[in-house]
Amino acid sequence: MRYYETLYLVNPNLGDEEYGDVVTKFTSLVEKNKGVVVKVDEWGKKTLAYEIKKFDRGYYVLLQYCGEPEVLVELKREFGLDERILKYQTVKLSDNEDPESLKSKADEASPKASEEPKASEEPKSTEEPKAEEKQEPEQDTETVKKQEDENGVQQ
Repeated sequence: MRYYETLYLVNPNLGDEEYGDVVTKFTSLVEKNKGVVVKVDEWGKKTLAYEIKKFDRGYYVLLQYCGEPEVLVELKREFGLDERILKYQTVKLSDNEDPESLKSKADEASPKASEEPKASEEPKSTEEPKAEEKQEPEQDTETVKKQEDENGVQQ
């Protein structure tokens, strides 16, 4: 199956329930057309770079899915008909992917994101780098000089 991702912008004036209905509509549309939804990432309400249909804000939703080209045709048709959608863009990421392996990768990635230290937390180690680590930049400059000499670059 082909692997796609579609980013679409939803009208910012919708209530939470109606916004949820829009997201559910398009995820179920993929599944109805024999596609597999890998991940739905709701980024929330953000400011747009420029006005679209007289709106300067919009809900961003990233839909990653696998399916045949017919899924894409139906999604494009529905995006055009639905007035709650401000804009959309679809990108084909791969021609032949296994949806189950993509789902497992997406599931593994989400717990790792929560384990990463926050920017407000201090690093655990305050030790200075070891002597070995300090020598690496010198080795890099030596390697660069050797490559420049080999390639005939004058300093």
